Amino acid sequence: MAGRRVVVFPSSAELGPVLAQLVTSRAEKAISAHGRFTLGLSGGSLVSMLSKELLALPELDCSKWVVGFCDERLVSFDDPESTYGLYKNQLFSKVNIPDSGILSIDPSLPVNECAEDYSRKLKETFPDGNFPVFDLLLLGMGPDGHTCSLFPDHPLLEETKKIVAPISDSPKPPPQRVTMTLPVVNSARCVAFVSTGGSKATVLKEVLEGREGSAFPAARVVPTSGELFWLVDDPAAASLTIQVERPSSGAKL
Repeated sequence: MAGRRVVVFPSSAELGPVLAQLVTSRAEKAISAHGRFTLGLSGGSLVSMLSKELLALPELDCSKWVVGFCDERLVSFDDPESTYGLYKNQLFSKVNIPDSGILSIDPSLPVNECAEDYSRKLKETFPDGNFPVFDLLLLGMGPDGHTCSLFPDHPLLEETKKIVAPISDSPKPPPQRVTMTLPVVNSARCVAFVSTGGSKATVLKEVLEGREGSAFPAARVVPTSGELFWLVDDPAAASLTIQVERPSSGAKL
């Protein structure tokens, strides 16, 4: 791993523009290196923050972006629980990303087949190596320390071979989902967690300052050779005692 950076902002209002800048800077770097930018998205509060901030950029060009999903709920695209549906409405329909550049699940399939189908799509997009190597993965973390649809004490945390795994007993509804596995997450060139709000303070301290071998899935995100960012606001960081970065206005990562 290239080293973990914990970056604290007064609020999500200051965090958002820096997140958008991180995305576009890694996009430029990837496109100049290998002609495309591969981005993995997560749902929750990240959808509206990322969409708002990217759309505020004056010269956003997504024509060479390839976007996948770190996890997805097995619901129709018009269901408010669909991460793809939310991004389609708030971002994809407003930028020049080609339809072929959006890797979505097939929600008509049963959960096991859906995971296999999505795994096949990723293998076609990333034909080299055992696991896809995304340029950037954007992750969230739940108050229980879960990330993607990888939940505490779940057998999927020990998955070592699959790229995408089905889950039909998610402790958080809806129960049926597909999720990237830890080997895929840890293969990425850059991983950025976005975690805001006081409800995350206790678990964030455990994840960032807890002992080795933490039970929290988010603590097991340790990129093999990539960068790791934690972008958090003051309420989420309230209990931290480790050294953190507090960037000045207009700073870039």
